[in-house]
Amino acid sequence: MTDTQPPAQIATTRPVVRLKPKADALRIRRGAPWVYADDIVTDRRTKNIAPGAIAVLQDAERQEIGLVAVNGLSKIMVRMLDDDIEAEIDQAWFKARFSRALALRERLYDAPFYRLVHAEGDGLPGVVVDRFGEICVVQANAAWADTRFDMLVDALVAATGVATVYKSASGRTRELEGLDTESKLVRGALDGLVPVVMNGATYLADIAGGQKTGLFYDQRPNHAFAASLAEGARVLDVFSHVGGFGLAALAGGAVSALAVDGSQPALDLAVQGAAASGFADRFDTRKGDAFKTMEALLEEGASFDLVIADPPAFAPSKKALQNGLTAYSRVASMSAKLVAPGGYLVLCSCSHAAELSKFRQASLRGVARAGRSAQLIGTGGAGPDHPVHAALAESSYLKALFLRLD
Repeated sequence: MTDTQPPAQIATTRPVVRLKPKADALRIRRGAPWVYADDIVTDRRTKNIAPGAIAVLQDAERQEIGLVAVNGLSKIMVRMLDDDIEAEIDQAWFKARFSRALALRERLYDAPFYRLVHAEGDGLPGVVVDRFGEICVVQANAAWADTRFDMLVDALVAATGVATVYKSASGRTRELEGLDTESKLVRGALDGLVPVVMNGATYLADIAGGQKTGLFYDQRPNHAFAASLAEGARVLDVFSHVGGFGLAALAGGAVSALAVDGSQPALDLAVQGAAASGFADRFDTRKGDAFKTMEALLEEGASFDLVIADPPAFAPSKKALQNGLTAYSRVASMSAKLVAPGGYLVLCSCSHAAELSKFRQASLRGVARAGRSAQLIGTGGAGPDHPVHAALAESSYLKALFLRLD
């Protein structure tokens, strides 16, 4: 294929995948970015398309819909890339997407610490990029992006000017796409932990050794809301990871914060963050199972003015939803018992399958089971550097409930 070929010839050289008659073509034309394998005609030609290849999607009447990435190894067999079937998925295409994403973040934030690319929400399906100053951590969680990773990195560097790029390849998503799970430094150098200042606290990101990209930016606005409730408060941060809510609360004037997590490395980073923030004398940790630790605190007669519970995804899929909601209700019940009268409780979920109304019902049911009455004073989601795709509910995954308990 050469630059001298006319657009029509470029398009016709690509393979074609076609929707079954029962598939909802209108939904896809209106912006739905995923097509599942059950909705695709999987004939011999389709089965022979290499994972990550670019193709033209047609409806059952053979009318073209758009340019897509194909992976027959994944349940999400087709991912929409561009409405223009003549588009070239080259370095210039990637750079344009990165530049668009960068323009939004530079409008939102005064320092280059944010989620730069939020997958489908930024028009790059399966691609996540978190920025830590001159470092970008990339998760290429779809075959089409992984097979073009070098091109992607060149475009990212060209658009942002960052010096270092780290590939984070851990996680269940890549396995579902049939990809390897080898994380590695692909550009520049890493030199220890990276300090990140948010909401008046300093967090320490472990790029190569931490979870996913090293730090979670999505809770930033919810940290801020919790901090606004923390003046003079004794704070308990359960499932704390690197001290997200606890450190923000200390920056907001809390008199003490206890972080509980099952990961000692995460708690060690939290301790270092507290020291870097000047909060070391007001910060403490407990390593252990969150439920068992809350039970122990109840037996000790402990009480806190602000309790935050930010667990991992208890409902990562629709199949796990009911058990997940039961777990969220249990978290709410146990944590509510630890809140002093007139105190505040923050409950979070990062499970996209547990949409807001169901999560709220489960949480309030748990609070009631604890014998507490509650006022819902706020509801939060991910920060604006995690834009929601209008036709993809999964991109709106984070929920936070802020309650005042009598």
